[in-house]
Amino acid sequence: MEHLKLQLKEFIEGLILYDYILFGAVLVLFVLLIVLAILLRRRLGLAIFLVLLAFATFFLGPTLGYIEMHKFLFKNQTELISQKKLHFTQAVIVKGKLTNLSKLDFKLCKITAELYRVTPNKYKNYIYKLKPFQKMSIIEEDIKKGQSRNFKIIVEPFTYKKDYNISLEASCK
Repeated sequence: MEHLKLQLKEFIEGLILYDYILFGAVLVLFVLLIVLAILLRRRLGLAIFLVLLAFATFFLGPTLGYIEMHKFLFKNQTELISQKKLHFTQAVIVKGKLTNLSKLDFKLCKITAELYRVTPNKYKNYIYKLKPFQKMSIIEEDIKKGQSRNFKIIVEPFTYKKDYNISLEASCK
């Protein structure tokens, strides 16, 4: 429960002006659709549709809007340069490059390397990508627009002996 409170506090502290504008616009749209449904209550089918649309907007709008808006505002590209499994210690060194493709400067980027199993079965590979067996993250700060930055992530302890792949992703603010 304490972990959930900490995550919620961190999320709220990380909100930007555009997030508040999005949440306010969703709330206004919800109220407008409900008022319109009340005004058109004589046309029952249309009123029910508007109420369902209002609640769908109210519940899905903030989540999907937040995700898509942050993808647009904080667009970035991660590139895997190299990966090397160390022989004398249980670790993998992942080297990569993060590029700021946004029109804004990034104050903070959380770069995550995810390691997942690989098999000849393409359906299992899809499932394995959804649930990586190991993750490691680092934080990079102050990346200006158009700037690229090289980084290194050490994933340890790494004891997996079979074939694996690595994916990189970055979440920036």
